[in-house]
Amino acid sequence: MAAKTARPAYRCAECGWTTSKWVGRCGECQAWGTVDVAGGERTSGRTTAAAVSTPAVPIGQIAVEAARAVGSGIGELDRVLGGGVVPGAVLLMAGEPGVGKSTLLLEVAARWARAGRRTLYVTGEESAAQVRLRAERTGAVTDELYLAAETDLGALLTHVDQVAPSLLVVDSVQTIGSADVDGVPGGVTQVREVAAAVIGRAKTAGIATLLVGHVTKDGSVAGPRVLEHLVDVVLQFEGDRTSRLRLLRASKNRFGPVDEIGCFDLTGSGIVEVADPTGLFVSRHDAPVPGSCVTVTLEGRRALLAEVQALTVASTTPSPRRTSSGLDNARVAMILAVLTKHCGLPLGTADVYTASVGGARLVEPSVDLAAALAVASAVHEVPVPAGLVAIGEVGLAGEVRPVTDLTSRLREAARIGFTRAVVPAGSEGLDAMRGQIEVAAVADVATAIRAVRALTPVRSP
Repeated sequence: MAAKTARPAYRCAECGWTTSKWVGRCGECQAWGTVDVAGGERTSGRTTAAAVSTPAVPIGQIAVEAARAVGSGIGELDRVLGGGVVPGAVLLMAGEPGVGKSTLLLEVAARWARAGRRTLYVTGEESAAQVRLRAERTGAVTDELYLAAETDLGALLTHVDQVAPSLLVVDSVQTIGSADVDGVPGGVTQVREVAAAVIGRAKTAGIATLLVGHVTKDGSVAGPRVLEHLVDVVLQFEGDRTSRLRLLRASKNRFGPVDEIGCFDLTGSGIVEVADPTGLFVSRHDAPVPGSCVTVTLEGRRALLAEVQALTVASTTPSPRRTSSGLDNARVAMILAVLTKHCGLPLGTADVYTASVGGARLVEPSVDLAAALAVASAVHEVPVPAGLVAIGEVGLAGEVRPVTDLTSRLREAARIGFTRAVVPAGSEGLDAMRGQIEVAAVADVATAIRAVRALTPVRSP
């Protein structure tokens, strides 16, 4: 009798769950498209000692010059990376389609090349002529920038050997495939193979590498989770299609902080750094208008001024509307309840619209107090005085709670020209702000409304 052929096992690339037959969705972590043929059963205890590539030495004798960061030529990118690009480091940049990833990386490649450092840009999504046209539009044509359009991993590695660049850009990792591995480009097995090969070559030759990655519908990096573990830095490039502002964040960084952001302006002639983005989120009025209040929010470690606007009108429906843009709907609803309960504002029969200026996404609790004052200002039709900022978190009992890093927020407000601030009582570091900005410390929202002075007493419904 012929021996039975062993059936292949299938393993999930995300969580390691195994099954005897292929399924489209993992039965353990519920991830789609991550189940593939396992690499075979491993037998433990049979690995023997092998020759080492480099001998182990005391840690104090390790040379650190090779790990020094090199400036990329773009200050906002260097800010996020913690000083620049480390030779041999592999960076993964992810973002939604059309947000400007390719434009930013082409600008990085061009500035790197202008410094006399050879650069290789490999595109798998566009033709070389298309990239050349964009480079002409953005002024990125330079002699040391080499361009290749390839979708085969072997051809990509050959280009790297021939050009010998100090910076490699691959746009994108999901479009490159290997003929030695089953599956289509962008699949779990292919992405893992391509990433491993490119990372291995980058580490061996000391080539700084920038990989472009696609994202899923929920905004996470597409492909196996091991991709994010293999690279040194994971960058998220964010932006709204209705706004030119783009934000660059690091969700993983082995060489620097992960709480910094970089700001860029996507224009028709390319992408431009925005070193001082405060003015983008604050509107300009000839005179103060009701329903508007400025706050200071933290994006990473950068303090940014942002304006919250509110509009209240008598509702024509039994259920008043609550509409918010750029603010957390749940927090706005809580603030309206606090104003109704503890401040007596007649909001039960009014439609309330709240929004941030300039497309800013304000989700930090420190924005609560500014939103409350903006709504109170809209109800009384009395503007908040010019030159005033409000910073603080509002609780359900109507109290105003301290926020983190208040001193740096107040310094930024004073630098822009604001003269007064309403902040939570009991905050630390207020003594250091004497002479720079006038501070009113309040314990609750009702006290904050009175402290503004421009708001009249609550009217009867």
